Amino acid sequence: MSPSCSPVTVRSATRRPARRAVACAGVLLASVTTLVSLGALHAPPAAAATDTPAAAEAHTPEAASPAAPGAQPHSGAARVTAAVLDLDGTDPEPVVRGDDTPYDTASIVKLDILAALLLQAQDAGRHLTAQERALAAPMIQHSDNAAANTLWREIGLAPGLEAANKRLGLTATKGGPGGKWGLTRTTASDQIRLLRAVFDDGLTPQSGTAALTEASRGYIRTLMSRVAADQSWGVSAASGSGAALKNGWLQRNTTDLWDVNSVGRITAGGHRYLVAVLSDGSATMGQGVSLVEKTAKAAVASAAARA
Repeated sequence: MSPSCSPVTVRSATRRPARRAVACAGVLLASVTTLVSLGALHAPPAAAATDTPAAAEAHTPEAASPAAPGAQPHSGAARVTAAVLDLDGTDPEPVVRGDDTPYDTASIVKLDILAALLLQAQDAGRHLTAQERALAAPMIQHSDNAAANTLWREIGLAPGLEAANKRLGLTATKGGPGGKWGLTRTTASDQIRLLRAVFDDGLTPQSGTAALTEASRGYIRTLMSRVAADQSWGVSAASGSGAALKNGWLQRNTTDLWDVNSVGRITAGGHRYLVAVLSDGSATMGQGVSLVEKTAKAAVASAAARA
């Protein structure tokens, strides 16, 4: 429905037309912004850590549109699940804290999109094109939504993602509908499987998936190790040194609550860990970030105690 402009009360009648025109223009601009939100870039999450709603990743119409009429904020507590795998330990299975049930991915799916793109390029016997690299880098390092929109379409949407995931060893990840890549659903354990496909040098065709070539794995690791400063939160809070990560955040219009996720490889106490922390139901972005970081620290400490 086209937006309508209601009269604007002003003190001077001679200035009324100008002020009303500005108001109408503002409403129209807001409407256009919503319609093109799939390709828009939004404020980075550094601001989100201070509970700034504008920092939401409106990477789907679901995230960008107003709450549905009659929708009520969810009153339940936020939930969180963490999975940690010690790459230098003896246990081949991750330690999971919380219920290992599906969550919205938000932007952590961008890592999966890049892995799928690289697999498809490998199958075609080629390297990524200059244009693909120009999209992949900001997608991972700056969480660029417009780049993700383009590459999501290029890999073939959800079917392309799921075909790649089957080869990467994922078993519980379902691609989002249509262009809504941020509504892909995944589990913490599945995110560890994806991280292993990138970071676990001990994988073989017999012990796990080795679908990505060393060059492809190195490319992903490099991008994840060089995320922008405003993206350096999440599982990196549990790291004693350099981390490689991808974060995601999304405010759901049906509840006004936040999905906040973080996945990556960290180093702590001389061990390398793969860490995935997924959460939803936080009242603010900042609360979600705090929950993810607190959980990451506790999960890594627990895994270290088992070593």
